[in-house]
Amino acid sequence: MQIHFTNPGVEVMLEHILDFQSENTSEFWSGPLFHFYPQLDRDHAASLPFAERKAYLSDTLRAVYPDIAPVIDQKVIRYAEYWATCRPQITAALSDAFECDCGALFNDIRCNVSMGPVEPRFLQKHAFDLFYLNSEKGAIGETIHELIHFVWFHVWHDLFGDSREEYESPSLKWILSEMAVEPVTSDERLSLINPYYPREQGGCIYPYFFTMETSEGNVMDWMHRTYRARNIRDFMRDSYDFCLRHEQEIRKHIAEAEQA
Repeated sequence: MQIHFTNPGVEVMLEHILDFQSENTSEFWSGPLFHFYPQLDRDHAASLPFAERKAYLSDTLRAVYPDIAPVIDQKVIRYAEYWATCRPQITAALSDAFECDCGALFNDIRCNVSMGPVEPRFLQKHAFDLFYLNSEKGAIGETIHELIHFVWFHVWHDLFGDSREEYESPSLKWILSEMAVEPVTSDERLSLINPYYPREQGGCIYPYFFTMETSEGNVMDWMHRTYRARNIRDFMRDSYDFCLRHEQEIRKHIAEAEQA
C-alpha cells in the first residue's frame, strides 16, 4: 500500500467542498465549512439561490486559499513523512484483518490535502481528501479509516461480486462499511497510532453509530462481538444480514442524528 499526498489545487478542493453544500444537504455535512471559515456568512449563504450560493462560497474560499496554500504544502510533506513511519504496521494489520496481502494492493492511492473539513473518498479513483488542519497523528487516524474502506470493498467485491455503485452513500453497504471501521481498528497496531480510538477519544467513526440501538442491542457492541468471533468474510455476511434485519431502525437513527 502506498499513498501519494498532494495539494490538488483550489479548484479541485472547491468542487469537493460544494458537493456538501447542496440545497438538500443536512447541517451535519454542510455546517463544518462555516465553523472553520468565519469569512463565510452562513445566513447570507442560506438566503441565496443555489447557483448564487455556489458562486459566493467559491469566490470567498478562493480568496482565502493563497494564505492557506503554504500550510497545505507543508502538511503534504509532513503527512507523507509520518505515513512512511506507520506504513509497515498498518499494512501488516490490514493484511491480517482482511486475510490478504495488502502490501500488493493499492499502491496508487492519492490523498488530496484540502481546505474542505468534510473528507470524501473516491473508491474507484483510489483517492480521498484529508483536511489540512489535521495534525500528523490525526492524519494517520483518518488515513487508517479510509484504507479500511478501500480494503473492505476489495474483499467485499471479491466475495459478493456486486455493483461497485452500491458502495457509496446512502447504500446500506456503505453504512455497514462505516460501522466496520471501529472493530477493525481495535487491532493494537492500528489503535495505538490512531488518536481517535477508542471512542472516548472522539471515535474513529460517525458518533451516531455509538448510540444506535436495535432489538438485538447496541449496534456497535454487536459488531465488535461478531467481528471477534468470525473470519472477515463470515463477518461481512453476518453483519450485512444484521443490517438488513434492522435497516429501518438504522436509517431512522441516522436520519434523526444528522438532522439534530
